[in-house]
Amino acid sequence: MSRVPRRRVAARVVLLDDRDRVLLFRGFDPADLDAGWWWFTPGGGVDPDESLEQAARRELVEETGIRDVELGPRLWTRRAHFSFEGVKFEQQEWFFLARTGERTVDTSGFTDYEQRSMTEHRWWSVDELEDTHDVVWPKGLASLLATVLNAGPPGVVIEID
Repeated sequence: MSRVPRRRVAARVVLLDDRDRVLLFRGFDPADLDAGWWWFTPGGGVDPDESLEQAARRELVEETGIRDVELGPRLWTRRAHFSFEGVKFEQQEWFFLARTGERTVDTSGFTDYEQRSMTEHRWWSVDELEDTHDVVWPKGLASLLATVLNAGPPGVVIEID
């Protein structure tokens, strides 16, 4: 494994349906099966020629096939440190709020590594997130999402753990 982390910027999407459920993907590291699996929001790396908003939309289409979204404001940012397939990453993540009336997810646009590492998806309510013992990223998503649903998006981007 490399010692120096690969730094990158990522755009992630907190995609809500018309019932205020958030779409999450279940994934794992094929190179480290002992690490278990976890749930996370759609999104990924920002290409050099893209804005955060453009990357969020592109990633959402690639991973879900959903094009009809109302992309809202940036909600949160966090610095994530993780390893994937033997490579260490330090990733600055920006989370966008988005809404859609579409619930059908089409994963045919998955990249090769997404096909290897993402096993399922589902729409989660805040109550289901609060009740699960599964690992969900970002940490505290149930509480973060409940705050957005009850009080609206924050006026400024909030740095989260």
